[in-house]
Amino acid sequence: MKLQKMLLMVSVVFLLVSSSAIGVAGDFAWVKDFNIRAEADLSGFRARLAARFKIGDAQINTVLSHVEKPADAYIILRLGEMSKKTTDHVIKEYQSHKGKGWGELAKRLGIKPGSKEFHALKQGSDLYEDRGKGKEKGKGKK
Repeated sequence: MKLQKMLLMVSVVFLLVSSSAIGVAGDFAWVKDFNIRAEADLSGFRARLAARFKIGDAQINTVLSHVEKPADAYIILRLGEMSKKTTDHVIKEYQSHKGKGWGELAKRLGIKPGSKEFHALKQGSDLYEDRGKGKEKGKGKK
């Protein structure tokens, strides 16, 4: 009987953990493709960051040296822009609270995770011109 209860508890915990992971995977689902694209053309990615955020090589190097993936660099720069905080400040917060998620970092920077801007960031980046392609527009209320 104890074994059955323990197995039931393990099953419940597994379901809770796996369902929360699925929810997180839905947010920022664009990151995987973004990273593939950026890693295939790092010099182009760096040029896009420079143009989009109006920053130089030194700042790009700083951000890229503190993250594992290109999308992380983009998100850090975007959160800095949204919060009006310096890139160094955002990087420090990112490093201090790594693993808690982008929503938590956004809150720490004074950005409401439910805000229009943060919701837009969760949906995709504005670094590449194909953002939003494949979605039908103009449907709905007339």
